[in-house]
Amino acid sequence: MTSPDIRSGRRAWRLGSGLDPDLHALDPVRARRRGRDQRRLDRLLSALRGAIADLIALLVPVECVCCGVEDTVLCGGCAKSVRQLCRQPFRAEQESPALVDVHGNAKLGVVAAGAYRDELARCLLSFKHFGQWRLAGVLAPCLGKAVETAMGSQTGYCLVPVPTTGRAYRKRGFSPLHLLLLCLRMRRILPQCPIIDALEKRPAAPVHAVTRDSLRGLTARMVQAVSDKDGSGREAGQKGLGRGARASRVRGSMRVRSRRMDEIRGMRCILVDDVLTTGATLAEAARAVAAAGGVVCGAVVLAATRPPAYASNSTADYPHEVLKTQSKNK
Repeated sequence: MTSPDIRSGRRAWRLGSGLDPDLHALDPVRARRRGRDQRRLDRLLSALRGAIADLIALLVPVECVCCGVEDTVLCGGCAKSVRQLCRQPFRAEQESPALVDVHGNAKLGVVAAGAYRDELARCLLSFKHFGQWRLAGVLAPCLGKAVETAMGSQTGYCLVPVPTTGRAYRKRGFSPLHLLLLCLRMRRILPQCPIIDALEKRPAAPVHAVTRDSLRGLTARMVQAVSDKDGSGREAGQKGLGRGARASRVRGSMRVRSRRMDEIRGMRCILVDDVLTTGATLAEAARAVAAAGGVVCGAVVLAATRPPAYASNSTADYPHEVLKTQSKNK
């Protein structure tokens, strides 16, 4: 056993050896080896891994998207904070106007993995808009936990992801939601829950099929698109839009692929999206799946922008409860 004085002396020698504590700061969460590898091959592999990591850090310098620690996309402390924010999924549909009728009853139940704030919000922004695809390793288990909470002890459900727009896909180079689901499939987190990529964005109507009523709607959408453009002339997304603008933009924008009709018909489906705001996108996805013959049992999102005050409520047997509500409304 090494005495505390000797250990403190070695620590002081390391600090006094010219190592920059900002560049060589120890991660308080990451596991560290206690001693040196006994076998020569293990020492060689360890040195090779360190050299490759240093080379990658030199060629592609990165820093933590939350706290700014160098040489890592997300440090152990911030990753732990993200997991803490998603440790208890909650029901979030009551705070989404598009998912609640005039009587205050939920038309579609939603389970959120966490609240859209702090480290989770920073990770999602970097993951979606700045190409930090390696964050999927931390975000995907949080989404999987929300799906498991939504299903409870029941089986026989399939996951239907909400599609992204073609412009967003070309700009990012990937679909964030599909990458998360791919990570779940590769890690076998939800082996009993198949993923059916059935939804797609509806293409614009051809010119010869436009009637007088649809022409009025097309003119209104053109005026809305012009008003939504920012100063650079680029069309803005749904961020910053109100409830009515979001609903009008996504209304009728999705449909089920023709080759997926037979797979979705009669299946109990759980919709999956990344962020829940007003719920207009999930409502449109639910309409498209129901029109194709699928049974929409609920939805799961990674983060909710407006978490409810009852976030600690139990979510057990969640889809069965939603099915009861839907049959009662019918």
